[in-house]
Amino acid sequence: MQHLGFTYLIKNVSVAIGIVLIWRGVWVALDLIDRWLFGGDHIITAILGIVAGLLILYLPENNLKALERL
Repeated sequence: MQHLGFTYLIKNVSVAIGIVLIWRGVWVALDLIDRWLFGGDHIITAILGIVAGLLILYLPENNLKALERL
């Protein structure tokens, strides 16, 4: 029974680490694009990121009910 718990823990920790590494890669890539396209002006990319995020949340169901869960 303890072996099953340890395996479950290792599997979940591995998934969490994988997700963190993916987000780190995305974050770094977006910072490089920000520097390349906008000269590192974070205001422009922050506003564009907010707009893109809202569109991604809005478009599938044509509402922003996903934000109500926050």
